[in-house]
Amino acid sequence: MVGAPARGLSGSAPPKTRLILATATTGGTYYPVGVAIATLITRELEDSQGISLTAISSAGSGENLQLLQNREADLAIIQSLFGVMAHQGKGRYRDHPQAYLRSITILWDNLEHFAVRSRYVKNGDISDMENLRRKNFSIGRRGSGTEMSGRVILEALGFDPARDFKLQYLGYTPSAQALQNGRIAGMNIPAGPPAGAITQAIAAMGPDEVRVLEFTDVQLAAVNAAYPVWRRALIRPGTYPGQTQGIITISQPNLLVVHEDIPDEVVYALVKNLYSHLEYLRQVHQAAASMALDRAIDGLMLPLHPGAVRYFTEQGLAVPPSLR
Repeated sequence: MVGAPARGLSGSAPPKTRLILATATTGGTYYPVGVAIATLITRELEDSQGISLTAISSAGSGENLQLLQNREADLAIIQSLFGVMAHQGKGRYRDHPQAYLRSITILWDNLEHFAVRSRYVKNGDISDMENLRRKNFSIGRRGSGTEMSGRVILEALGFDPARDFKLQYLGYTPSAQALQNGRIAGMNIPAGPPAGAITQAIAAMGPDEVRVLEFTDVQLAAVNAAYPVWRRALIRPGTYPGQTQGIITISQPNLLVVHEDIPDEVVYALVKNLYSHLEYLRQVHQAAASMALDRAIDGLMLPLHPGAVRYFTEQGLAVPPSLR
């Protein structure tokens, strides 16, 4: 079983616990921050406690939960949307709640970047997807969190993605390349800013050729009527090349989750070291700047692993019964 500690002899080196963390494709935020988390944990815990962590790329949230279920991964980064669906047995997990799933902490927010060619922009908000009807649109890799969140958002706003658009199932970097080459009219890139794929596309095409669509309060309410995991978010000026004004979008928290079978003491050590070295993660990617102990469980809707409950309780956080 992946992550199971091996037995050691008395007085010998600590038993080895080798864990795998599933992230997502390159070009987004999950992979670089996931690699940083894995590097941090291995650096801090391998010699002292025998715990090492390896980050692997994947198609994102959907595949990550499958990897956890199959015990091909021990931890994963997923969207809150997937956590709610999986825990409650809704959406793609209808009538099949994923009982093995436990959360460790909220990480950073995934900001929605619906980026389209400027020629299709009239209002500047997500309603401009109307102008992409019957055009090629990259919704993310099949089975990814990108695809699922894109579908949920578009359907909540009255679109039928399969009927209204010529869907392309591309990862982040291939989406940016396809936008540059004129093979698609827009792409769905949920990520903590700056998203590499958005930076790449704007740098290559110019800031006048690409627009990230905004969301109005009415549109946010419509999206939350489906799954109440999104909140208001701002992409600050200067985040992307030539960006002189803020972009008002929406976001949902990303979660670090784990299989319930991972020992309590291992999860405790993981979360303790994560929050003891936040500055390291912040130096790796700007998205981690929003991570903080006081918001580690704020808005969390997925029960915590007992190891995480122990750590947060020690730190003075009030863990509600629903998360225990």
